Amino acid sequence: MSDPENTLVLETTKGRVVVALRPDLAPGHVARVKELVRQKFYDGVVFHRVIDGFMAQTGDPEGTGRGGSGVKLKAEFSKEKHVRGTVSAARSMDPNSADSQFFFCFEDAPWLDGQYSVWGQVTEGMENIDKIKRGEPVIDPDKIVSIKVAADA
Repeated sequence: MSDPENTLVLETTKGRVVVALRPDLAPGHVARVKELVRQKFYDGVVFHRVIDGFMAQTGDPEGTGRGGSGVKLKAEFSKEKHVRGTVSAARSMDPNSADSQFFFCFEDAPWLDGQYSVWGQVTEGMENIDKIKRGEPVIDPDKIVSIKVAADA
């Protein structure tokens, strides 16, 4: 763990996951995610939309896919590729509609490149993301038990 201030440690119902944050790509998203993590916003939040071979989405306190923190983020699109383990901001059709929701890519998803704000990469525990229960919506979903910024742990 080279930069504890820019590392997240998630405890999920499937196990531990470590994410290296990418403030070089999406400084606004990284700052907001760390703010929400430190407020314990994500603790107990479910993976509400999980599509086999694509991604696992979380970050909605309502668990419906329609909720958020109430703060919209300006798009921070980059040339970074959506590959296995990429963590990216979920949004609606409006590029500047990302809020607290995000997703983990199970596999490479090149059709997302340049259209979603990449703000992290799984460095440990991707096998635990792979175990998350699938569904749209997910019945009896897995959840984030807690997330911490490594510097605070």
